[in-house]
Amino acid sequence: MSVSATEPDWNRETPRGWWDPSRRLLRSIRHYQKRRGVRRRLAALRHRVWSVITGAEIAPDTEIGGGLILPHPNGVVIHPDVIIGPNCIIFQQVTLGTNRGGQGVPQLGGHVDIGPGARVLGPVRVGDHAVIGANAVVLADVPAGAVAVGIPARILPAKG
Repeated sequence: MSVSATEPDWNRETPRGWWDPSRRLLRSIRHYQKRRGVRRRLAALRHRVWSVITGAEIAPDTEIGGGLILPHPNGVVIHPDVIIGPNCIIFQQVTLGTNRGGQGVPQLGGHVDIGPGARVLGPVRVGDHAVIGANAVVLADVPAGAVAVGIPARILPAKG
């Protein structure tokens, strides 16, 4: 079954039980974005609790497409201005943020998989269905469907 890069699969974010920290964190973000007044403050409080439990730093107003999966959210750091497309997977210890000059943040397309320990820094665009390998440091655009690995990341040639 192919995962869509455009249509979010909201079931991927549905908590599987009470103790499902990454999905509870995402749910608190969704609630924060939809609520106003007292309910928004309560959602912000839940967001803080789940942020501490998961060890993830994701601002509650970050633009996240539906269907995000954080299998192991520990150490995930996402700049508040990052844009994440639908149905992405982000593993542990991933950083999505600014580069040394602080000029711009990444934009992820749909169904982007980011391996453990990867860093995507600066005004980088990652295309739909791209894969960022474990511990890669991405400082330049990654085309749709490409695989980026290494430090600094390079695009692997397509197998033909």
